[in-house]
Amino acid sequence: MEMKKPLLEMNNISKSFPGVKALQNVNLKAYGGEVLALLGENGAGKSTLMKILSGVYRKDEGKIRIDGEEVEICGIKEAEKLGVSIIHQELSLLPNLTIYENIFLGNEEYNGFLRKVNKKSMKEKSEKLLDSIGFSIKADTLVEDLNVGEMQMVEIIKAISKHSKIIIMDEPTTALTDVETVKLFEVIRKLKSEGIAIIYISHRMDEIFQICDKVNVLRDGKYIGDAKVSEVSKDDLISMMVGRKLEEQFPYREEEKGKVLLKVSNLNFKDKVKDVSFEVRSGEILGIAGLMGSGRTETAKTVFGEYKKTSGEICIDGKKVKINSPKDAIKSGIAYLSEDRKKEGLILNMSVANNMSLCNLNKYENSIKKIDKKLETEEVKKFIEKLSVKTPSHKQLIKNLSGGNQQKVIIAKWVMISPKILIIDEPTRGIDVGAKKEIYEVLNELKKMGKAIIMISSDMPEILGISDRILVMSEGKVSGELLRNEATQENIMKYAVNMQN
Repeated sequence: MEMKKPLLEMNNISKSFPGVKALQNVNLKAYGGEVLALLGENGAGKSTLMKILSGVYRKDEGKIRIDGEEVEICGIKEAEKLGVSIIHQELSLLPNLTIYENIFLGNEEYNGFLRKVNKKSMKEKSEKLLDSIGFSIKADTLVEDLNVGEMQMVEIIKAISKHSKIIIMDEPTTALTDVETVKLFEVIRKLKSEGIAIIYISHRMDEIFQICDKVNVLRDGKYIGDAKVSEVSKDDLISMMVGRKLEEQFPYREEEKGKVLLKVSNLNFKDKVKDVSFEVRSGEILGIAGLMGSGRTETAKTVFGEYKKTSGEICIDGKKVKINSPKDAIKSGIAYLSEDRKKEGLILNMSVANNMSLCNLNKYENSIKKIDKKLETEEVKKFIEKLSVKTPSHKQLIKNLSGGNQQKVIIAKWVMISPKILIIDEPTRGIDVGAKKEIYEVLNELKKMGKAIIMISSDMPEILGISDRILVMSEGKVSGELLRNEATQENIMKYAVNMQN
C-alpha cells in the first residue's frame, strides 16, 4: 500500500536571537486532511516555528518542503502564495470595516481602466465562502458588530479565500464560549474533509483529544517527538512537554487562616455588580467562579477602584476605606492582576526590569530624587530568581518572554509593593501546564506569607484545586458560597446557572 505523503515537512529547523537559541534542529510533518497539535510549554519554540512557516521570521538552518517541493519562505506574502495562513491568538480584523472588506484586505479585486474596487464581486464571493462553512451572516456586516466567535470564523474565511492548504490556528478557543467552540470544531472537521492540513496550538488538553489526529511536541526549542493522539494519554503528553511527571497538577497547601483582611459589604456598580458581599482572611485563597458575564471581573475592578462603586462598603484590616481609584486601592494595600496581561498588565516595549519595578519606583529614589539603578537591579534580580522567571537578562524586552514568564513578572511587580490583598484574574490563561504549576506555587507562597488572595478563574479544575473557599457569581450577584470540602464542578455549575434550589 502506498504511503501517504506529508503536505508539509520541516526538517532540522534552527533559529537564534541575540542571547537565545530559540529552535535547535526541530522537525514537523503535517498531512492533508489531518489536524496536527503542536504542543509545548510557553517558550518551547512553537510560536517561533510557526512564524518561520508563515514568513514572519527567516530560518537560520534547515529545510521546508510543501507538496514535496523545497521552498524558501521570505515573507508573509510568499507564505500565502505557497498556501500557508496563520490565525493568531490576538485576532487581526479591522472593526470599522465590513466582513468582506476584511476578507479581501490586501487582496482587493478591481475592475475597469480606473482600477475601481469591485465591491460587488468581493461581497458575493464572501457570501459564498461564509455559506460554505455554514456561517449565516451578511458579508456587509461591520466586524465591530460581531462577537469573538464570529470574528474567529471571519479569520478562517480569510485563510480559505487565499486558497490555503495549511492553516495554523494559535489558541483559537481562548476567548470562545462552549457553544462557539463546538461551532469552530465543526468548521475544522469540514476543512479536514477538504484535504486542508491544520496545525493546532492549544494548552487545553481536552481539545487536543477532541479535535486532533496527531501531536508534535517541542521542549526548550527542541523536537521531543510525535505521536497519534489515539495512542497517548494526557499524562504522556504532559510528561513529554515538561520532561517530568506532574503527579500533582494543583499543589494545594493548607495554611492557618488569620484575621479578615478584606471585607466587602453590599457592593454595587451600575447594573454589573449587585449587592455583592464577601470577606477574605489572611492566608486564604478565595476562588471566584461563574460564567462569562457573571460580574466577576467587574467586582474585582470595583474593589480596585478602576470602576467607581455606586454604593457599598470596603473595609481593610477592620477599617472602612474610601477607594475611588486604583491609586487609592494600592495605598490601601490592594494589588490587581488583570486577565488581559498584554493590554492592562505590561508595557511590552519595556524591559523585564522596568516592568517589574514600575509600581515601586519611589522605593529606589536616592537623596536627589533620582532612581538608584543599582538598588533597583538588585531587587529585580532577586525576584527573577525567587519566581524562576526564564529570561536571558533583566534587560530583555518583556514582549520576548513567554506568557507564563510574563505573568510571573506581573506577580513580582505587585509583590514588590508588599500588598495585603492580591486579586488575580485568570492567573493561568494561555499558560502551559508546567508554568501553571509554578504560578500555583507562587500563590501558595504568598498565602504562607499571610496575604489574602482572590483568584478569579474560568478554569474549573483550577478553582477546585487551589481555592480554600469558593464564591460563585451569576448575573452580577453572589449566588453561592462553597467550602473546599463541599465544592464540586456540579455544585459550582448549579450556582453559576442559578439552579441550586
